[in-house]
Amino acid sequence: MNIIEIKDLKKDYPLGDTIVPALRGVDLTVEEGDFMSIIGPSGSGKTTLLNIIGCIDFATSGGVSVGGREITALNDRQITDIRLNKIGFIFQTFNLIPVLDVIENIEFPLLLMKKSAAEARRRADKLIEEVGLKEYAAHRPSELSGGQRQRVAIARALVTNPDIVLADEPTANLDSVTGASILELMRRMNELEKTTFIFSTHDANVLKYARRIVKIKDGLIEKEPVAA
Repeated sequence: MNIIEIKDLKKDYPLGDTIVPALRGVDLTVEEGDFMSIIGPSGSGKTTLLNIIGCIDFATSGGVSVGGREITALNDRQITDIRLNKIGFIFQTFNLIPVLDVIENIEFPLLLMKKSAAEARRRADKLIEEVGLKEYAAHRPSELSGGQRQRVAIARALVTNPDIVLADEPTANLDSVTGASILELMRRMNELEKTTFIFSTHDANVLKYARRIVKIKDGLIEKEPVAA
């Protein structure tokens, strides 16, 4: 079953008096439970593609279906519902809430989903231990290193058990040992929960875990090799 279907996707950005095409007609399908990486040089359109799949940016033209729902046909409330309940985001810039401590940042999406405080804390406690930050639970983001903040962002993305996790360079701020443990956590979640993972990455270690690698260049997906 395809959880994501993209057809002739185009995205243009205005730059002064000119239009800069970021995506030039992307066609892509992603099966439920996939574990895939999107690779390509800087400026190729990787992050733009992830943002459109995640409903935090929108196409200039073309079709995008997530979980069987055509994004362009949805209103703001429905799009917010998909972002909250179906998709987990791991951003390069972390996007943590500075006034909340680590455990509060992790449980915050669950509280938005109207989960009880007890359930939110239970699930956040489990994830904070999984990413190795239990002793930093009461720290604010400003008191953490870049790698620690990345792990908080990863735990926050996974705590809701989303159908899809979109990860933009998820291991960029992690040492190799921590990065490997995080990838193992994601792979277990993929295997046990059938969570679909889509990475944008330059990290060779992430590519070793991927079951599918999609190449993008100049806003276009390169043809994938046909399996023998």
